[in-house]
Amino acid sequence: MAKKRKRRHSWSFMTHVTACISTTMVLVLVGLIVFGASMADTLERTMKENFTVNVLLDDYISNADAYHLQTDLRRMPYAKHVRYISKEKATRIQAETLGSDPAEFLGSSPIPASFEIQLKADYACNDSLDRFMPELRKAGGVMDVDYPKDLMAQVNENFRQVSAVLLVIAVLLGFVSLSLINNTMRLSIARRRHSIQIMKLIGAKWSFIRRPFLGNALRMGLLASLLADGIIYSCIAALCSWEEGFAVLISPLMIGVTMGSVVVAGLLLTFVCAYFSVNRHLSMTREEAILY
Repeated sequence: MAKKRKRRHSWSFMTHVTACISTTMVLVLVGLIVFGASMADTLERTMKENFTVNVLLDDYISNADAYHLQTDLRRMPYAKHVRYISKEKATRIQAETLGSDPAEFLGSSPIPASFEIQLKADYACNDSLDRFMPELRKAGGVMDVDYPKDLMAQVNENFRQVSAVLLVIAVLLGFVSLSLINNTMRLSIARRRHSIQIMKLIGAKWSFIRRPFLGNALRMGLLASLLADGIIYSCIAALCSWEEGFAVLISPLMIGVTMGSVVVAGLLLTFVCAYFSVNRHLSMTREEAILY
């Protein structure tokens, strides 16, 4: 009898370990989905904020007018950073790029002074800039306004397509994750279906029967979440050490959101799946439980 009880406890322990490992792997998948979405959003914002608007100034603009224009530009909702590039500096940059100074054979530099406006990500699209640029072109001392309109449209369209694909993948993987955790909890609870029927026969309330199952589910969800967070953090650290460029895109907030999402998903999914699985067995008759 003691040997049989020992064997039963060993089988129960292995069942819990298997369920915990299965849940951990699923939560790692959930974490990777969240991290991938966060990384894509950060990459999109970084690329959009690299777009600049060049405000070319008239050669006869006064210093006071240029200062007032710079102050106005900094107040604009689309401007993240405004930098003044003098005529001399612009000429020097152009000379370094071309390998020759255009002032040497033209007599004077044709390159005007300018303001370089680094855009906020939310305004780095043609629809937003088309509302502000006509008014800026009419400002005093402004000769022209230039920005990569075609490239901006192409980048935004590419990111829209990538976002749609990522959304479809996230939905499919989310459905797979929910199904796997639900099956894991169902198998774990089905093993004790006869105990549920016995407690029903002696008059135990459904809430009383559910309580230990839900408690076990939450404990397993928390443990699986912590294990999944450890695996994900190790993967992120390895990624950053392998390619230093990724470290610039990965922020502590992104890591915190990913790990927090894993914990929330682990607790919520295991609790909900356990709740409905226990309810299913509670609604069964004795005969149905035997045949299940």
